[in-house]
Amino acid sequence: MPGMSDQKYTVKRISREQHLDFVTARPSVSHMQVPSWAAVKPDWRAESLGWFRERDGALVGAGLVLLRPLPKLKRYLAYLPEGPVIDWSAPDLEAWLVPMTAYLKRLGAFSVKMGPPVVARRWDAERVKAAIADPGAGRLRDTEATVREPPAVDVADRLRRMGWQQAEPGGEDGFAAGQPRYVFQVPLAGRTLEDVQRGFNQQWRRNVKKAEKAGVTVDRGGYDDLAEFHRIYLETAERDRFIARPLAYFQRMWTALNAEDPDRMRLYLARHGGELLAAATMLTVGEHVWYSYGASTSRKREVQPNNALQWRMLCDAHALGAAVYDLRGITDTLDEDNHLLGLLRFKVGTGGEAVEYLGEWDFPLNRVLHKALDLYMARR
Repeated sequence: MPGMSDQKYTVKRISREQHLDFVTARPSVSHMQVPSWAAVKPDWRAESLGWFRERDGALVGAGLVLLRPLPKLKRYLAYLPEGPVIDWSAPDLEAWLVPMTAYLKRLGAFSVKMGPPVVARRWDAERVKAAIADPGAGRLRDTEATVREPPAVDVADRLRRMGWQQAEPGGEDGFAAGQPRYVFQVPLAGRTLEDVQRGFNQQWRRNVKKAEKAGVTVDRGGYDDLAEFHRIYLETAERDRFIARPLAYFQRMWTALNAEDPDRMRLYLARHGGELLAAATMLTVGEHVWYSYGASTSRKREVQPNNALQWRMLCDAHALGAAVYDLRGITDTLDEDNHLLGLLRFKVGTGGEAVEYLGEWDFPLNRVLHKALDLYMARR
C-alpha cells in the first residue's frame, strides 16, 4: 500500500448533499464551512469543493468556497472562511492544496484566501488575567502561551514554501478583516456543569446568582423574535463602535441554516420584568457550539442579564454534547484604553482559554490583480 506522501487528490465540484454528508460525519467543522453558509452570503457565488483520493475515488476532504467577482471583470477572489476541511496534519499538504488552487484558477480566481482551522497557541484564563494585569504586556501574542501546538509551526512553514502569504493579524484591536485569529473557548468535553461553574471567577459566579435572584429569565426565541434582537443589537453597535448588520442578514441566516439542520441556529433572549435586556444567537455544528452575535441594552445592568444569558447557553451547549463552547473573537490588545478589553475580561471570567489560530493566508494567482485588491482593501 502506498505511503501517505504517495497519495494524489483530485479537486472537483460536489453536490450540497455530498458536502453536508461529509461535514456531518466529522466532530467539528466551522459553521462557515457548511453548505448552507453560501445562502447567508448572496453577494458571493459559492461552490462546494470535494477532494477525491485518486487511488480509490474516496471523498476525503470538502470546502465551501465563496467567489467574489471583481467589478467589470470575470475574475474572482476565492475565499474559504475557516476552511477547507482537509487533513491539515498530512505530511503531503502540497498534494491537497496544489489541486485546489489549480481548480480555482480554472474557475477564474485571481487570488485565494483561506483560514486553516489549525490551533497555534493557547493561554489559560490565569495566564490571560496575568497578562491583562501586567503593565508591560502590550499584546497577548507577545506573552508566553500555556500550550504551543508544534504541528501549527510545521503547517505555517509548508504554506510559506508553497508561496502562501500570511495575512496580517488585524488592525489596532487585533481583529482581522476576515475571521478572528484570536478566540475564547470554554472546553466542555469530559466536564460536568458543576466543573464548568467551578471554573468561573468569583465575579461570574456571583453575577449568575444575582441574575437568578433578581428574576432574570432566559428563553429561546424564534424567527419572529429576530426583530426584537436586532433592535438592541443596533444599540450595542452604536455603543461598542462596530458596523451593524441589517435585520435581513439575520433572517437570511436563520432561514438558510435551520433549513439544513433545525438546530443549527438558536436565539436566546434575557428579560427582566418583561423587558428585553440582552440577546444572542448560537450556532451548532457537530460538537462545536458558537456564541455568534450578542446584543444588550445599557439599562438594568445591575441584574446581570449577560451572565444569565451565557450561563443558559453554556448549559444548553453542554446538554447538546458539545466538546467546546466558543465565545468567538477577542482582541489581543491588552491596552487599558482599548474599548474591547472589557469584552476580553468578561470572556476570561468563564475560566476558559484564549486560542490563537494560524490566521488567514493568501495565494496570489495573478499578482497584479492581487496587489490591486490589497490597495483597495487598505483604502476601505
